[in-house]
Amino acid sequence: MEEQIQALKHAIDTNNFERVKALMIANPELHGAPLGYNRSPALTWVAECRLPWEPPGEARLAMAQWMIDHGSDVHQDAEAPLGRATLHGDRVAMMDLLLRNGADVNAGGSFPIIFGPCETVDPVALQWLLEHGANPNIAGGGALDYLIETYWRSRDLPASIDLLLAAGATSKYQVPALFAMLRGRMEEFAAEIDRDPALVHRQFPEFEFGATAGRRLTLRDATLLHVAAEYGLPSAARILLDRGADVNARGGCGQTPTFHAASQNQDYGLEVVQLLIDRGADLAMRATVPGHYERLDEFIECNPLEYALLFPGGENETTRLLRASMV
Repeated sequence: MEEQIQALKHAIDTNNFERVKALMIANPELHGAPLGYNRSPALTWVAECRLPWEPPGEARLAMAQWMIDHGSDVHQDAEAPLGRATLHGDRVAMMDLLLRNGADVNAGGSFPIIFGPCETVDPVALQWLLEHGANPNIAGGGALDYLIETYWRSRDLPASIDLLLAAGATSKYQVPALFAMLRGRMEEFAAEIDRDPALVHRQFPEFEFGATAGRRLTLRDATLLHVAAEYGLPSAARILLDRGADVNARGGCGQTPTFHAASQNQDYGLEVVQLLIDRGADLAMRATVPGHYERLDEFIECNPLEYALLFPGGENETTRLLRASMV
């Protein structure tokens, strides 16, 4: 059976529709082959369009429809086919197909379908779901909080937040300055700070989000400057620094804002790191911070450079800047 499963996977990955049909007709049990995310059946793997990584073409769409017509369950594993398809907006054609076959945009159990494009910060897929009736306030804290709390850093965050707010999404984070910042509304953000100057120095124990890039460090008990550093927002950081924010303020684990900016994937925090250095960040300051997200007991005593080197990206432009600035 394992050989047949691998043959099916190869046929799917190469968009060989005729081979997929032949294999499944010969062995209908292959409809349950554990190929998808978390070992979901084959239709989930087809719907995700991960291999090849491209929008679903005619062959892939025909394959999905044939599988549904001949024994695959569109609702399998709490609507996993639609859930995986909605991770990226270039799969809209697959989403449309699954919806035509009865997929439920409000299914998903403890991980509702709408959380998928919130996790990947994809406004195209998110808009598709909302236009087709997805509830942004489903399951606990709802989609808006999940979007803010996701590990993915993206310039599409403001558009995604705007879509959810327009759809009536609510949040447990009742800090208007936070939303102005994350939505990229700098005039509004500056006005919030000027209205309440104490916000510049306030620490927020309720900010349990901010983990990214394989690390567990969050923004608990951190300042808004830490938030700006975490989300790669130099304009917001500049507004705060111009109003007296402490460039070396300590967060809940003793970390400075530089820890957050320096440890981002793909130099995402580089511009903020440069700004913090220009404004006097002490790069030798050390803290005992959470380590890798899969090692829950791991805590590391380090400075920002040492922390950044532990996570994906390792030696990059950001770490080279830090090293050169410490000489």
